[in-house]
Amino acid sequence: MKYSASKENHLKAIFHLQNEHGIVTTSALAAALQTRPASVTDMLKKLKEQKLLLYERYKGFRLNNEGKKAAVQVIRKHRLWEYFLVKKLQFGWDEVHEIAEELEHISSRKLVDRLDAFLGHPDTDPHGDPIPDSQGRFLQRRQISLSELPVNKPAQVSAIASQTTEMLELLQHMQIRLGTRLLISRKFPFDNSLEVKIRNRAPVTLSAQVAKNVLVNDDE
Repeated sequence: MKYSASKENHLKAIFHLQNEHGIVTTSALAAALQTRPASVTDMLKKLKEQKLLLYERYKGFRLNNEGKKAAVQVIRKHRLWEYFLVKKLQFGWDEVHEIAEELEHISSRKLVDRLDAFLGHPDTDPHGDPIPDSQGRFLQRRQISLSELPVNKPAQVSAIASQTTEMLELLQHMQIRLGTRLLISRKFPFDNSLEVKIRNRAPVTLSAQVAKNVLVNDDE
């Protein structure tokens, strides 16, 4: 079924909040979408009428199976377009989110499936987030934040948790990308910053905030 861009934005935001908190409140959704709670309430009524939501009185709401399927398809389109923009059109990974926000509302399933095939069915987008397949299945990976990695244990950057333009610009400046191999040579208890060694380069110091948002593969 085809939904409006506004409905798709609400479904996607609910999906992400639900994965973090289990149940979603109107105020949390309004904050995520940067809109008024009254506007969110109106949209929730519409989504409930379309049987996409489950409501628990005095607690909040969450997507039912149909709602999840619809949200995952929006996420699939968004991440495939991000991959296309970076890998085929050479956009920077910090430039593509807003463009993909527009492209994700293209409704043609045939186009999206052909885009997926053209790109070789990628598992993850340029920021390391899993791309759902045509059946809505996500690649499951074990990851930890760089701040949790033991000293002197080699690891590989697999995803970026916070994908703000400022964060991505900083990592680009430090030449830290997906696939970068590194290890922590020292941890500083004073502010929880880290000294990080990257192959053939001088060590760099990362703040606790940055380290928390850089995810690495955890093979143990």
